[in-house]
Amino acid sequence: MAVTGLVLVAFLFVHMAGNLKIFFGPGDFDHYAGWLRTIGEPVLHNSWYLWAQRAVLLIALVLHITAAVQLSKRDRRARPVKYAHGQRPRASFATHTMRWGGATLAVYVVWHILDLTVGVANQDFREGQPYHNVVADFQVWWVNLIYFVALLMLGLHINHGFWSAAQTLGITGAARGRTLKTVGTVLAVVLTGGFLIVPIAVMAGWVA
Repeated sequence: MAVTGLVLVAFLFVHMAGNLKIFFGPGDFDHYAGWLRTIGEPVLHNSWYLWAQRAVLLIALVLHITAAVQLSKRDRRARPVKYAHGQRPRASFATHTMRWGGATLAVYVVWHILDLTVGVANQDFREGQPYHNVVADFQVWWVNLIYFVALLMLGLHINHGFWSAAQTLGITGAARGRTLKTVGTVLAVVLTGGFLIVPIAVMAGWVA
């Protein structure tokens, strides 16, 4: 679960960086989207790298969810009787939202693919015009609401998940623990803010 989580976080950073190219205009953004299909050419055929990346991400996501379900079952078996004063009373809000927040993100991933990759959920989807599709998408208020909720869940998930993953991989100690929590918070803020700035910019008219 820790390894797959870190793989997904690494992808999110690259994905966020790509999204931010929208501020350079439709030419740069559409060119970037097209370039993703040509990575590895001429050794690889068109879109082969993109499909390989999707396969790796899908495997990582399935393993991550599977591990989460297994750990949840073990947790319940280890403690069949609830705590008298509430489970994990000292846990943070982010910790308490890990399970249902993760489920929310899983549903959102499906929505996101249908919306901006396949296009069936986008009211004005145009094949080969990602800049137009993003702008058209974020002009719809309820799409922005879905996006905002998902990103807040993502931030909370990363905030706790990064620290937890590092602990699992053997980085322990009080001083390191505090540092890891700080790094996790910074990662969460950067990723959440980096993704949120795009719909905000569309709504504010900075990107049109």
